[in-house]
Amino acid sequence: MTESFHRSGEYQNPYEGQQQAPVNPEWPPPPAHPPVQPAPHKKRRGPVALLAAVAIVAAAIGGGTAYGIQELTGNDTVTSSSTSTNVVPSSQKGTVSGVAKAVSPSIVEISADSNAGSSTGSGVIITSDGEIITNNHVVAGASQIKVTTNDGKSYTAKVVGTDSKKDLALIKLENASGLKAATLGDSAGVGVGDQVVAIGSPEGLTGTVTSGIISALDRDVTVSTDESQGQEQGQGQGQQGGEWPFEFGGREFNGDTGSDTTTYKALQTDASLNPGNSGGALIDMNGNIIGINSAMYSAAGASSSAAAGSVGLGFAIPINTVKADLATLRAGSTE
Repeated sequence: MTESFHRSGEYQNPYEGQQQAPVNPEWPPPPAHPPVQPAPHKKRRGPVALLAAVAIVAAAIGGGTAYGIQELTGNDTVTSSSTSTNVVPSSQKGTVSGVAKAVSPSIVEISADSNAGSSTGSGVIITSDGEIITNNHVVAGASQIKVTTNDGKSYTAKVVGTDSKKDLALIKLENASGLKAATLGDSAGVGVGDQVVAIGSPEGLTGTVTSGIISALDRDVTVSTDESQGQEQGQGQGQQGGEWPFEFGGREFNGDTGSDTTTYKALQTDASLNPGNSGGALIDMNGNIIGINSAMYSAAGASSSAAAGSVGLGFAIPINTVKADLATLRAGSTE
C-alpha cells in the first residue's frame, strides 16, 4: 500500500474502417479516365486519442453523457461518467498540466491518528459537501481524522463506512460545503498503454502530480485486512520502510501480509507512486477519475526511504469497483 506511516521517533511510511456499403457495379458507370488518387497518408493520433489512467483510465474519448448518482443521504450528487466527460478545458486537453489544474482541487491529504500511531494518505472528493473516497488502510482504526484540501483548508472527518475486502473507505468532512467534486470515469475501457496522471500526497507532499501509462490490467493484488499489519512493518530506529504490505504473483512485498488478507483486481501503472499516495486519484487525460491508488512495489525489508521509493510498479483499484461499492459504504458498512 502506499500510505505514509510514522511513529514518534520511529519511521514514516506512509492501472476501423467502416464497412463500406456494397456498391452497385453497374452504377455509376466508370469515368472515361480513372480519377487521380491522392497520395496515401497515415492517420495521425494526437494526444487526445490517448487516455490517462494511473492505475485506471477511462477508455472513450470526447464528451460522453454524464449522469448523477443520487446520494442515499443528503442532497448532493456524485458526478459520474459512463464514457469520458471532458473535465479539462479544450485548450489544455491531453496535457498533464491541464489534468492537474482541473482535478487537483478535488484531491485531499488525510492524516489519521490511532493508538498505534499516525498515517498519512490521500483521498478524492466525490460530493460538494465533503464525501471522500480513500483506502481502508489509510483510516483503519483511526480515532481522529484530519483532512487538508488543495487550498490549505483543514477539516475534521468521520468514517462513514469501510470495506476491507476491497480496501475502500468513505469518510465525510464536518461542516463542509462548496467543494469541487471529482468526476468518476469508467474503468471498463482502460487499455494497456493509456496515458494517466496520479495526484496525491506522497510523504506528506500535498498535491504532488506524476504521470505515466497503464502497464497492465487485472493484476491480482493481495493486501492485509488487519489494520495492525501495515503498522508493524519497518519498526526500528531510523527505519522509514513499512508500507502497507501486499503481494502479487505469489510474492510478498513490504513485509508479511499476515493470515487475514483480501485479493482484488488492480490496474498497474508506471506513474510514480510513493508512501502517502494511497487513496489518491488515478486520472485519464480528460480529467476523469479511473482508479484509486492503493499499492506500490518496493523491495521487501527496505530500510531507507530511497529503497522504499517508487520503481514504476504501482497499483490502483478500478473506479467501477468504487462506484459499485458506494451504496454499501454510505449505508455504514464496517466490513
